[in-house]
Amino acid sequence: MSADALTRDRSAAPAAASRPAAPPLRGLLWLSFRQNRFLLWTLAALLALTAADLLWIHISSQHTVGVLRRTGCYSPETWSSTHCWTLLAPINRPTFWYVQILQPAVTAVPLLIGVFIGAPLLAQEYERGTIRLIRAQSVSPVRWLAARLAVPGAAVLALSGVLAGLMSWVWWVDIVHGPIAFDPPFQFFTYPALGIAPVAWSLFALALGVLIGQLVRRTLPAMFLTAALVAGVHGLIRRGRPSFYPVVDEVTGLRDKATGLGAAQPTNAWLIDRGAVMPDGSRIDSDQCLFGHRCDGATASWLKYHPADHLVPIQLVEAGILLGLTALLLVAVFRRIRG
Repeated sequence: MSADALTRDRSAAPAAASRPAAPPLRGLLWLSFRQNRFLLWTLAALLALTAADLLWIHISSQHTVGVLRRTGCYSPETWSSTHCWTLLAPINRPTFWYVQILQPAVTAVPLLIGVFIGAPLLAQEYERGTIRLIRAQSVSPVRWLAARLAVPGAAVLALSGVLAGLMSWVWWVDIVHGPIAFDPPFQFFTYPALGIAPVAWSLFALALGVLIGQLVRRTLPAMFLTAALVAGVHGLIRRGRPSFYPVVDEVTGLRDKATGLGAAQPTNAWLIDRGAVMPDGSRIDSDQCLFGHRCDGATASWLKYHPADHLVPIQLVEAGILLGLTALLLVAVFRRIRG
């Protein structure tokens, strides 16, 4: 080796040794991660607690079901026995906790995300005046906004995705197929807690909150307005939900000629409407049968309903609408930050 090469190697060694290790995230993403540390830890803690609750529900339910099967107490016909009813009692608490506590809580998650994560994200920047510093930075406002949204957006996506998966798994394994629970998938608090609904609603609420915060530029008013708009959009989507997929229109025999009612809808189905078929083929709604006494000559009964297997296609249509709105909201936010 030549003397010049040896000298260059020796001079480069201290520089390489003194060079600090590069952080895993660079620049704006690293800054966004640092700014959202409290949020990330909070979401991780909430997810851990919810996952622990769901695991407890699953273990408790499976253990009780195993005991009922081994003792011949699984079928409802045996529950009149004091012994079997005593063995069945431990499953009531986890079922109640899932249906009455966790489902309403998960239903409220998108609204809370929009109010406490989305709305303050830019509203605080405008309220404090720190948004003016963007123009003095070496990065463009669009790049700054993309990094500012990346970490909360990824956190919300991960939280809602894992939560939806765990809630759907416990509902399918332990609740809807459990021995005593009755929890059809289209009920008010059940539907928003299953499948891809929590994910789509969470991303929509986050984007809506960001845009409202950018427009209002005051944190508290933006939070209240976001809550009102998320609730309003939820009401509109819920009213249109029956038309997201074709209903099953079924004609059955009469069960009660006085009321014009026929067979009940299938298990776990969502009943949209029902009534009586008259001799001339015309249809009368069940309310008219009950209060107008016009169904005495009915020849059959009709039902319109969504069976349980319509849950996935209905949620896919709803998720498509929400994700489309989310994309439009984000485009508006980026256009405004650029101007």
